[in-house]
Order: sequence, then C-alpha cells, then structure tokens
Amino acid sequence: MDRQELITQIKSLIADYLKNQAVELVDLIYRYEGQDLFLRILVDKPEGGITLDECAYLNNQISSILDEKDIIQTRYILEVFSPGLDRPLVTKNDFLRYRGRDVRLFLKSEINGKREFQGKIKSASDRSVDIEVGGRPVKIPLSDITKAKQIIDTV
Repeated sequence: MDRQELITQIKSLIADYLKNQAVELVDLIYRYEGQDLFLRILVDKPEGGITLDECAYLNNQISSILDEKDIIQTRYILEVFSPGLDRPLVTKNDFLRYRGRDVRLFLKSEINGKREFQGKIKSASDRSVDIEVGGRPVKIPLSDITKAKQIIDTV
C-alpha cells in the first residue's frame, strides 16, 4: 500500500471516532524523521482549544483503534496534539473560523503576479477564500493554497 493510500485509510479509521468526541481533525502527518516513523495527528475543538489531557486521552484511544485494525505494518511513534495558535488553515471552515483576521497565504501559482498574499479574511466557500489586501478584494482558489496561517500580533 502506498503512503497516500495509508494516510487515507488512517483518516477514515479515526474520523468517526473524532467526530463522536466533538473533535476536528486538522491535519495528519505521516513521515520518517531519521530512523523513526512518526504519525502526528493534529486535532482541535470547533469552539476553540483542546487541552493536553484531552490530547493524551485521544492518543491512547487512537492507538487502540490503529492497533486493532493493524494497517500500519511497521513500528511508528503516534503523537496527538493541538496545532496551537498558528494552526494551518486548510478547509473552508478553517477560513470561516478566522473571518475578519489577518492571514498569510502561499500559493502554487501566481495570482496578479504574486504567490504570497497577506490580508484579512472576508469570506470562504468550498472552492475559494476571499481576502482583502490593501483595501482590494482578492479571490484565491483553495486548491491553489499550499500554506495558510493566521498572523498573530504579538504587540
């Protein structure tokens, strides 16, 4: 089984469980770091914030689910954690949650001669996100975004 197929199966296995726990899957990272294989599952609660204790509990439960189905045939390290303040924005709901806030977007291809935008989220749909850059609207297809994060003002 190839890597992407395995990731899809893992997401499918844990999706219902997370939904029943009122927890949202933000991202799933499956990769080698040196000799070790890591499965990192980023989770959050829609109303915002998940505790360390909740992550530890989910880690134990997800470990049991994966062990029972035995789809990962090699030794791996499972980590379940919160994405933190700088969580990646990927889906329409991610962008809607941060509507009115400043974000930085990196794109696969140029729009108006640029591959990086910084602006305020105005709206989002299943296909695109609308941001305001320097007082002007810019529509960016979700499929063109390689990375998006909220800009956190530390002042």
